[in-house]
Amino acid sequence: MNISVELTFSPLQEDFEQHIINFIKKLRASGLTVLENPLSTQVYGDYDEVMKILQAEIKEAFELMERGLMYMKLVKSDRSEYEPHF
Repeated sequence: MNISVELTFSPLQEDFEQHIINFIKKLRASGLTVLENPLSTQVYGDYDEVMKILQAEIKEAFELMERGLMYMKLVKSDRSEYEPHF
């Protein structure tokens, strides 16, 4: 089963930018399809593989910072090829 996940990572501390960059670089290196925009990061792939990688990477990101938020939306389908038709 393929899924699409939208992530918004918000470290709640002064040095937030490097935490976000490191998190995205780890996702890129995972082999999953990863797309970014200024507001969020999208990850696409097989449910089990995506969730296994996200579990490990979110845990590591949280351990490396004092405080933070992770907003996550999941869709049951691979929406990586989506293009608006209007």
